[in-house]
This record gives sequence, structure tokens and C-alpha cells, in this order.
Amino acid sequence: MEGDGELERELKRPWDTCREVPVIEDERTPWKMIKLLRILTLFVVAIIVFGLALCSKTSFLLLITLSHDGTKTLSSDQKPLALLCIGCTLFAPSVLVFLKSIWKACYKTSKLPRLTTTALVLFSELLVSAGVAVLTIVAMPHLDIVTNVTILNGVAVLSSLLQIVAQCTAKAMNRFLLPSIIALILILLGYVLFLVLYITKDPTDIKMGIWVGLAVGASVLMSFNWWENYFRLICENDRSNFLKNLLKDMTKCQNMLNILSSLFRIVVTACVLGAYVPLAEMDWDTVTSIPSREARIIGIIVGVQLISSALCHWFALVACKMHAMRRCFVLPLYLASLAVMALLIIPVIVYYQDYRTSLNMTESINFTSYCSVAVEGRNQTLNGSVFPHLVLDVTQTLCFLDMSKITDIGLLTGAAVSWWIGFVLSTLYVWHLNIYRIQKTQDLFVRRLYEGAFIEQSLLLNTRYHIQTKDKRNHFKELATTNTVYLCATMWHETYEEMMNIMISIFRLDKYRPKIEPKVNDFTFEAHIYFDDAFENAKGSQERHLNEYAKTLVVIITEVYGIFKNIDKKLFGIQQQIPDQRVIRTPYGGRLVVTMPHGNNIIVHFKDKDLIRHKKRWSQVMYLYYLLGWKLMTKYYSRRQLGEEEKTLRAEIQKQNTYVLALDGDTDFQPAAVMLLMDRLKMYPRVGAACGRIHPTGSGPAVWFQKFEYAVSHWLQKTAEHVFGCVLCSPGCFSLFRAEALMDDNVMKKFSTKSMQASHYIQYDQGEDRWLCTLLLKQGWRVEYNAASDAYTNAPQDFKELYNQRKRWGPSTMANVVDILGSSTVISKRNPSMSKPFMLYQLFAIVSAVLAPATICLMAAGSLTFVLEIDSAAALILAVIPPAVYLGLCFKLKTDTQITIAAVLSVMYAFLMLIVTMSIIGSMVRDETILTPSSLFVVIMSIIYIVTAVMHPQEISLVFYGFLYILCIPSAYLLLTIYSMANMNSISWGTRETKPADGAAAPPATSQQTPKQKGWVTELQNLSSDIKLQEESLNEEEENFWKELQEKYLQPLPNDKEEQKKMQNDLRELRNKITFSFFFVNALWLVSAFIFEVFETFSIPIEKYDLSLNGTGENIQIEPLGFMFILGFAVSVFLQFVGMFYHRVYTLIHYVAFLDTEPKRQKGEDKTALQDDSTSNTDSSYMSEEEEDESDEESFYTDPHGGTLV
Repeated sequence: MEGDGELERELKRPWDTCREVPVIEDERTPWKMIKLLRILTLFVVAIIVFGLALCSKTSFLLLITLSHDGTKTLSSDQKPLALLCIGCTLFAPSVLVFLKSIWKACYKTSKLPRLTTTALVLFSELLVSAGVAVLTIVAMPHLDIVTNVTILNGVAVLSSLLQIVAQCTAKAMNRFLLPSIIALILILLGYVLFLVLYITKDPTDIKMGIWVGLAVGASVLMSFNWWENYFRLICENDRSNFLKNLLKDMTKCQNMLNILSSLFRIVVTACVLGAYVPLAEMDWDTVTSIPSREARIIGIIVGVQLISSALCHWFALVACKMHAMRRCFVLPLYLASLAVMALLIIPVIVYYQDYRTSLNMTESINFTSYCSVAVEGRNQTLNGSVFPHLVLDVTQTLCFLDMSKITDIGLLTGAAVSWWIGFVLSTLYVWHLNIYRIQKTQDLFVRRLYEGAFIEQSLLLNTRYHIQTKDKRNHFKELATTNTVYLCATMWHETYEEMMNIMISIFRLDKYRPKIEPKVNDFTFEAHIYFDDAFENAKGSQERHLNEYAKTLVVIITEVYGIFKNIDKKLFGIQQQIPDQRVIRTPYGGRLVVTMPHGNNIIVHFKDKDLIRHKKRWSQVMYLYYLLGWKLMTKYYSRRQLGEEEKTLRAEIQKQNTYVLALDGDTDFQPAAVMLLMDRLKMYPRVGAACGRIHPTGSGPAVWFQKFEYAVSHWLQKTAEHVFGCVLCSPGCFSLFRAEALMDDNVMKKFSTKSMQASHYIQYDQGEDRWLCTLLLKQGWRVEYNAASDAYTNAPQDFKELYNQRKRWGPSTMANVVDILGSSTVISKRNPSMSKPFMLYQLFAIVSAVLAPATICLMAAGSLTFVLEIDSAAALILAVIPPAVYLGLCFKLKTDTQITIAAVLSVMYAFLMLIVTMSIIGSMVRDETILTPSSLFVVIMSIIYIVTAVMHPQEISLVFYGFLYILCIPSAYLLLTIYSMANMNSISWGTRETKPADGAAAPPATSQQTPKQKGWVTELQNLSSDIKLQEESLNEEEENFWKELQEKYLQPLPNDKEEQKKMQNDLRELRNKITFSFFFVNALWLVSAFIFEVFETFSIPIEKYDLSLNGTGENIQIEPLGFMFILGFAVSVFLQFVGMFYHRVYTLIHYVAFLDTEPKRQKGEDKTALQDDSTSNTDSSYMSEEEEDESDEESFYTDPHGGTLV
């Protein structure tokens, strides 16, 4: 009976079980295409890493072979050239590290290390560089090819020993202790077999004994290369303060140590090379007299080696960041060592067998006879292909040994196998390494330096070593911390559909990261909606009531709650009754607290503008002080009063990892987009904010224009800012901010400043998100753009709303950029990402924006010249008249009339732009050439935009809107600029100033009460029968906080008519000054162009060429001023294109890493549910069956830095 009662309570309306479910799934992101791209990318990267490692090692060993005494591709007097090339392969990594460190030293603070630290580092570099030079330049040219391939695996000898020491020092049960011991034994066994093989071969050969001794000693010295990898762990577990201070100094002064050590390595290598050649009775003078064929051969080999080594290092890093260490990093490098052996030995065997077959003799010929006859007795002249000569040179290195004897073969094979297996066991920890998505390079590799001579050994041994104990899961669980994300949306007059979008997004995130029985504990979230001007006066009631927009939001929350509560329910399991929620009266109005189906809260703050300051910036100030000031900081101040140390509390606050996700009231996003933004802030502590790719939604020509405009802005401009400097504006519709950055000096406090001057209204209130980013940049924080994180927001769909929106954005953008440029010296010193060249790039961008109206006029003049066949000077005068008249009208007419005129002129200019486009195409067809400045500019820009679109395959359809964008260029960059500048004194918002749509109306209350009998709480309680709201009250402390906050920052602005009139006058005066300066500069530009047109002596004649690059005899007159401007614009677009390409590569890496660390969905879960963690084992697909079975209960633990380990 109790169960029947429960069912009856849940199904109050059994006849009303049919549902209208909006789109919840992520239908916009092409996940299938991305997953296919992921598979293809992983396969390609694995092949590239393997192929490059193979090329690097093979080409290096060929250089060693060419420097061998008995080889004949290079004669004996030409050997110094091969040795010099070997030296170049050793120099190259040090040179790259030196240049990179110098670059960092120019833009970041580089501290000088202590004398003790410098001496220790340089001493280790002396041992390593001397060992590398002696082994590769002195010893290896006297050894056989098999030994040369495998002896480099012996450089893991000290790493194996230090692994044992580090693990024993940690005093923890470790599953990799035994492999390290076995690795050390096998490597030492390899050295013993190597010594036995060479010394017993001819005990009287003193020289060979020296070469062998040098090879062993040098390889041991080389193994000191990665001592820092284990020194860190030893210091952590040692009680010695000296070692800990030494490690601390090395970490702080790493950049200067890299500069010193790279220079020192170059010097030591040069000394060994310079000393050995005379000692070996060779002459450096022969290097300048090498025949062209031999020089070309060795040049190609050394070129392949240098390029393949550098690329292999970069692609190996890409593989690690993509979270594919096993498939694309470890396995290809392991196989590369074996493949090098096969690549060098198989041709030797094939040539040997072919030689035996060619003799056509019954008696067999052994390897020794083959060496004396075919190898040593061959002609030294290089004829035909060089490949047979290289094969015979490789064979020559084996002739010292008797390959006919099973003993020699056994010893050689035993040494090779022992070294290789020992190397694999010593790097086995890399196979099980725990890493994070888009892991920082310094956290992946200990040293910036790679070794081109032994690329696979250097990459694997340079991978950061961690002691992995058997109880690692419990260890990470103890260290786990949970991040906190506050979703903060501001609302005002959003429509029903817009509110539905954001509410579905928030409830979707609740399903993705449930608070009740969570499977992943990487972060918790709380959603806050700040509803501006939510109250209105009601007739017959003394209490203010919620307006229709606010009531519509409550209805939508009820609807969306029911959708997500019943999304997995069957027909007879549907619940219509929503659990009781809370409504609270507050000093600023009211609050609705809703606990979503999976336990996370959504709090709606209804603001009464009679009680608290309204408009968007003040809503942001409100949630910053409430969430970061009250909820985050108050508890720490309470603990400080109880006597806890400030240093401890400050460290806890920094580790809190609290983030604020700023949203607009219509933003539609997927949980994956939030995770991708969090990755950037988790991994890079100096990133203060990150924004995603914003997609405008809607229909109509205005939206189509904005779709392409947003695309170009994100594809090129934002990526260029991210790569070369910092993003200047992280839009408030979808951006993640770090709490620590917002709470920094001169950020949150400055952001809450009341506008006291006319310029403040422009910079502070018209573009609050850009101004907040300006404050962050000034404090040294980095702002980034993540193209993998998609969000959707409604765009203005009519001409008037679009113009009013851009009227706010244009002046505020210019004000903030000018502010940044004016403080460029201070910002460049404080913010390492904002370099002087980047400031110069921004200066050119703002100058281009200022001169855009004049540039459009010049373009229109060119079109009139082509169409009307009139003088260019007259055409320029005609082109200037319409915008000049419109500028004058904008000072006299109302804004609606101004926009109407702009719309008419936009249509006229669109036809003019069509003529311009057709005229350029027509001139190319008529003259049968594209080799004119205007034609080249158009063609190159088109190619850049098309290639850019192809690089964004999921958005390639936006290219079709590009034609509309071209037609609207005069409207966007001429008329809109005039309208924005002329109406700068108007500080109204300009958008969403409409009544709610029909679909947005809230349903009538079910209770039959008169307005006089009910207040806003009662009205809200009676709004829907599916949700019960229990009235509660704030605690005294929080109520006092709100009163103090209102009094200090958010007191409603007084309606002072005199002050408002004065500010209007100040705004008008500011408008007049800026507008005069703005258009005066444009007038100067136009007058300069007019003078160049009238006095043709200033023009530059350039001969016209056809498509066959033959001169046509005609000249084109180029005006130098305009040509330089166009050239500068082309250079900036090219830089943006380069930045875009670089950014796309790292976006792909992030996509692949995200998909690879996404836990598999469990059976029975909703198909659209996204489950993600930010870190896992190096390759999630390599989990054992036992680990997969345990993944539900114990796979997900977060690390202290915010990542999740699997």
C-alpha cells in the first residue's frame, strides 16, 4: 500500500505522461569524425616517431662507418670531414637549447645559480660531453657496426643504478626494483661480453685495447647525462639540507644553467674533436678539398640526421601530450633500435649471399674470404649508386671479427641482446608512467636537451622518473584534492528558448559530474544565475513582484528538472513531482535554491534594482565578492583569527583551485567544453583565464555575416594572440577564470570601481569582459584561447540590434587596447607573454582599425574608376561624399533614423563591393595575369582563408558565408565605425530591450488569490503544481555580508539629474574629441592618397607580367603609401596564418588526449553521457582486465595539482 501511495504521489496526472524533450545530446560536435581523426593521428604519429628515430640513428651510424679506417666511400685523407659531421650532430642539440634559453632569458626572469650549483652542473656536463665525444669521435669508428648499434643501449647503466638507489631511499615496496636490478646486471654483462670478444681476439693489439677501453669508459661517462632525473627523488627522501638547497637552486636557475651547460658542451666537444684529428695523424686542410660527389653524399647524410633528430624529439613530445606514450612513444622507440640493426645487417647478409651465388662454385666461401676479396679488394672509385659502397663499408667494420666462428657470433649477439634487454628494463617505468592531458614539457622530460647521436636512448631515459609503488592508488587518494567551479550566468531579458539552452547545459553538467555517488572526484560545481532587474511594481500590492522574465525562468527550471529526472525512466516510472526546493528573501531581492537530480545546486539570485546596483558589470562584482570573498575567503580569515599561520593558509588558498565560469544567459555548452578549458588552467598556473570557440546561432543575413566574422576572428586573430602573446579579450559568454587571478592586486578591487569619468563608462561598462582581461594582463596573468572548447550563443538577428551591440564593443575595444599599448613597457616587464614585438603587432592592428574607413573609401574609389572610367582623383572625391554626409547626419538625427540610413547605404555599398570583386576578377581575365599587386593580394588572401577553413573541417561550411561578408565590409568597417564613434556618448545597452516573447510568458498561478493577498514568494510558490518551494531565511552572518557589500560597492546609484546631465555633457565632449581625432587621421590618409593620385610622379611603375612570367610591356602605377599599408596587412595576415597552423596542431593534440583519457561508458548509461578524467595511465587501452574490472570503484583519483590519475 505504501508503494502504491508513492506511485500515486509521483503520478498526479497519469493522463499527462507524454513529454516534449528538447535536444540534449551534443549534435553539433562531430565526435565520430574527431574519433576517426584521433585513430589516424595516433597511427601517423607512431609511424613518424618510428621512422624519424630510424633515420636519425641510421644516418648517424653511417657517419661513424664513413669515418672508419677501412671504409672506402671516403678515402683516408677525407676522414676529418666525417668526424666534423659527427661533431655537428653533437653540437646541434646544444645550439638549439642555447638559443631557446636565450629567448626565454629575454622575456622571463633568469636567476644566476650559486657557485656550488654551477660547479656541480658543469662538472657533470664535462663528464657527459667528454664521454659522448670520445665514444662517437674516437672509439666507435674502430668498432663493428653491431657493437656501434647496441653499445649505445649501455648508457642506461648509471640510470639503472640510480633507480635502485632512489627506490631503496624511498623505503617503499616497489614493483620496479627487480627490473632495475636485472637491467644493471644485464648491461654489465654486455660490457663483459664485449671486452671478452675484442680483447681475446688479439691480445697483442694494444691499439684495439685502447679503443675498447675508451668505448667502455666513455659510455659509462655518458650515462651521467640523466643524473638529475634521480637526484630529485634522492633529495626528497634525504635529510640533508645541502642536497635539498642544491636541488632548489637548480630548479630556480634552470634557464641560466642551460645556457652555461650548452656552451660548455660545445666547447668540450670542439676540444675533443680538434685534438683527436692531429693525434690521429689526419689533416684538417683536406676538409676544404673534398670532391663534390663525396661532399654531397655526406652532406645529405648529416642533413637527414640533424633534421630527423629534431623532428623526432618534437613528435615524441606530441605523442606524450596526446596521452599515447605506449603506442606512439615507447613502442616505436624500442622497435627503432631493432629496426636499425635489421636495416644495416640485412643488406650485408644479402650482398654476401649474392656474392657466393655469383661465384657459381661448388666449394663454399667463408666470411673472412669474402672480406679480403670482395670488400677490401674493391675499387675505391665511386661510380653509379652509392648504396652498394655503403653496404660494403658496413661490411668492412665486421671484417675484423671472424663471422664464420660460432664463438664470435655468440659473444657479439650476447652483448647486443644483453644491452638491449637491459635498456628496455631500465626504461620500463615509462610504460607505466602516469601523465596528465597536455602535460607540460618540463614535467615530461628532465632536460630540454636531446641527444642526436642516440635519440631513442636520450628520449626514454630523459622521461621524468617517478617511484611507482604497489599501493599507488591509496597514495594518490590521500593526496587528492577537488577543484571547485562556480558557473556564473547573468540574465536580463532572455527569451524562453535562450533560457532553455543554458538551463539544459547546466543540468547536463549535473548529469556529467554528479555530486551524489560520483565516479570522478576531480571537481564539484555550483551554478549561480544573477537575474538583473527581476522585480516590478504590481498594482494593488505593496510588495514588488517578479517580472515575467523571472517567472519564465522558474517555469523553465521546473520543465528541465522533470526532463533530466525522467530521462532514463520507463513509461510507468515517470515522476511528475519535483522534490521540495528553497526560496529565500535576501537584502538584494530574493534567491531560489534548486538541488538538481544529481545533487549539484543551482542558485538563482533575483536582483531588485531598488535594493542593489543593476547592470551586468555589477552582477559580476556581486558574484565575485560573494563567491570568492565570502564563500572562499571568510573561512580562512576565521581560521587565522584562531591562531593558524598565515603562510599555511595562503598556501591552502593557492591550492584551492577554484574557478569561475562566466556565462551569458543564453549560452549553450557541453560538459566537454568545460573540461577542456579546465585543462589549460590546471596545467599552467599562470593562466588566469581561458575562453572557448564561440559560435553565433540564429538565422538571417545578419547572423550569416556574424558566423563568418566570428569564424575569421577565432581562426586567425585569437589564435595569433594566443601563440604570439596573450588573448586580449576572453568573452563573458563562455570563459573560465582562475579565482587566484581574479583576487590578485588591482583586479577584482579595480573591477568594482564606480565609473566617475566619461572615459570610464566607455572602458569599464561598455565592454566589461575586455576590461577584466586588461586588468589580468596588467598583473602578469596569461589569457588563452582553446579552440577545442565550443560554446553557442544567440547573435543579433536584425540590423538595428547588431549595430547597437557593436556600438558598445567598438569604442570599448579601442579604449582597452590603447590602455594596454600605453602601458606596454610595464606590461612587457610584468607579463612574460606580452613581448614588445607582440605590442607592435597590436599597434599595427589598432592603426589598421582606425584607418579602416579611409581604406574603404579608397577601395570604393578604385571601383568607381573602373566602372565609370573617370579620373582616380575625381573618383576618390565621389567615394568620400556619402560617408562624410552620413557622419554629419549622425550628429543630428535620432539613432533609429541613423540605422535606417546605414541600412540603405549598406545595400548600395554591397552592390559596389560586388562590382569591386567582379572588376578584380575581370581585370585578371582581361589581362590574362594574376601577377599584379591587387590580384596577388586577392588570390593570396583567398588561398589563406580557404586553407584556414580546410584546417577547421567541422566549420568548413562557413566559407559560403564569406561572400556575404565581403559584400558587407563597407557596412561593417565604414558605416558601423561612423555610427559607433558618433554615438559613443550613448551608454545604453542597446540589445534585449524588448518585451518577453509569447512563448516566454509564465503560466498563471493556480491559486485564486488577488494580488493584494500575495507577495513574490507566495506568487512563486503558486507558479507550478509540480514544484514546492519552502521559504527559508539567510543566516545572520551572510545577511550582514550582503548589507556591507551593498553599502560599500553595490548601493543603487542615486537618481541625480544634475550629475547625469553633467556626465552626458562630458560624454558628448569626449565623443567630439575622439571622433574629431579619429576622422582627422582618416582625412589625412585620404588627402595623402589624393596627392599621390594627382601627382603621379610619386607613383612606382611596376611592369606587368603574364602567367608565363613574360613581360607584357605595360606598367602598373603603384601608389607607395597604399602599397605599404596593404603589404603590412598581408604580413599580419600571414603571421595570423602561421599562428593558426601552430594552434591547430596543439588543438588536435588536446582533442586526442581528451578522447584518450575519457573513461568508457558503462552499460545502461545514457548514450549521451560524457564521462571524462583529466589524467590516466599512459595509454588507457592497455589496462589489464583486472584493472578494468576495478575501474568503477577505484580508478579515479585526483592529484594535488588537479589532475585525475587512472
